[in-house]
Amino acid sequence: MQSRILTLFREHFGAPGESLRPLHQDGSNRRYFRVTAADGRTAIGVVGPNPDENRAFLSYSRAFRSIGLPVPEIYRVDEAAGVYLEEDLGDTTLFEALTAARAEEAGGLPESVLPAYRRVLALLPRFQIEGGRAVDYGVAYPHSAFDRKSILWDLNYFKYHFLQLAHIPFNESRLEEDFHRLADYLLGADTRHFLYRDFQSRNIMLRDGEPWFIDYQGGRRGALQYDIASLLYDAKAAIPDDVRELLLDEYLDLLAERLPVERDEFHEQYRGYVLVRIMQAMGAYGYRGFFERKTHFLQSVPHAVRNIERILEEQLLPVRLPEIEAVFDRITNTPSLRGDTERLPPGLTVHIGSFSYKAGYPQDATGHGGGFVFDCRGVPNPGRNPEFAGLCGLDGVVVEFLESKPEATAFWDNVRGLIDAQIEAYTRRGFTSLSVDFGCTGGQHRSVYFADRLARHLRQRFPKVNVRVSHREEPAWAEARSRSGEAA
Repeated sequence: MQSRILTLFREHFGAPGESLRPLHQDGSNRRYFRVTAADGRTAIGVVGPNPDENRAFLSYSRAFRSIGLPVPEIYRVDEAAGVYLEEDLGDTTLFEALTAARAEEAGGLPESVLPAYRRVLALLPRFQIEGGRAVDYGVAYPHSAFDRKSILWDLNYFKYHFLQLAHIPFNESRLEEDFHRLADYLLGADTRHFLYRDFQSRNIMLRDGEPWFIDYQGGRRGALQYDIASLLYDAKAAIPDDVRELLLDEYLDLLAERLPVERDEFHEQYRGYVLVRIMQAMGAYGYRGFFERKTHFLQSVPHAVRNIERILEEQLLPVRLPEIEAVFDRITNTPSLRGDTERLPPGLTVHIGSFSYKAGYPQDATGHGGGFVFDCRGVPNPGRNPEFAGLCGLDGVVVEFLESKPEATAFWDNVRGLIDAQIEAYTRRGFTSLSVDFGCTGGQHRSVYFADRLARHLRQRFPKVNVRVSHREEPAWAEARSRSGEAA
């Protein structure tokens, strides 16, 4: 494929490419290469494994350029090989410019970047309205419209690739009811325009300060609210609320120059599209981070969680969605998803957790990738006794039961010795993070007991070590425990 890129370069420029360098790729399966000629001319070679996706991108690119929108020129295409050559827009994304500016300027959205956002906003209505008239929706991939089917795909993406992989409990039936209720609400908006789909700061290049746009191959017909929600609730961009409101009002002013806008109605429907966009993005973070083990995607999760916190605090859910609200509450109360590790004191932090093997091994949300998993299932199970069914490993009678068993004593002595030695070694070497997880059948009794016991032991023996404890399955047994009347 690389040789084919070089051939396309020679055909277009009439000169050979002297170097071909792979470029970093994030969530895409496409591969990108920068080709450079001896005289300094460059182009980007793309290898796209999905012919339908390639066809959509190439068709949209030509349509957008035909009406003067700033997207890359397509130089040459080998459709059979899945290779094409396009204009080189440089290396600076809007997100990178924002990050660099934040290193120099205090505050939420640096003043030096605000003009770039305003130039982006000035172009968004053109993509949505003029672009919507210019593109051929017949090539849209994987679907021609953000309709009920497409909405439910996104919501189920959140369910299966974030909630399940992050082990957030949910009621399947009630969640599905909420999904359909939310879809009904979203479809009440005007859905006749071009929906860019991934309109966010990493897909906007800045060349000489002017925005250029990439990665619109997932575009389809849909509502105006979706793309402005994508830009303003771009997780790691972390735009402050007051700036979001300012930019949203400026966008509506620009939109009103092209078509009639009922602002109150737009704002109400916008809340729904903010919600579905956050959920879609979290599905992507979960899939890329938890499943594909690209842990840098998990760095976006705490930012998305803070957006969810605001939705709950400000009661911004657009319609009654009780199970989604319950799921959001569980997400915001999960320390590893909140990114509490980013605000820990200096020194070593030990992350201790309990879990059920029925729901799979715990995921590493810290990004360091190390630690221990101890299987407690060789210890007698209190859960087999009916009187302990509604209790957990924090309750006194369960603790007494376990501490009366020689198997539990031997298990604890081995765990304690191993972890103590590891902490001493980590402290000497200046390491900052260690994970210790305990698993059992239900994640309720033995694993919870040993996690709590280790936390208490470490706080006493190593007072300078930061200890964080979480019980992954707690939402599943906390209510039954509360009803039992037992105190921890």
